[in-house]
Amino acid sequence: MPFVSLRITRDGVTREQKAQVIKEFTETLERVLGKRPDLTHIVIEEVDTDNWGYAGMTTTEYRSREEKSR
Repeated sequence: MPFVSLRITRDGVTREQKAQVIKEFTETLERVLGKRPDLTHIVIEEVDTDNWGYAGMTTTEYRSREEKSR
């Protein structure tokens, strides 16, 4: 039983986009690994940008700096 956990930031991802990701991940696991779609589980966790950090700062701060530098 394949289980895929995907974490993304919570900003502008639509229900339709998430459904497409689930569909395409499932299809890839079936095509590449021969896994049954009815046994494949995909979980998308959305994380607030204040709770996701890299480069020593939150994603919120990082994106704010990027916007200001444009």
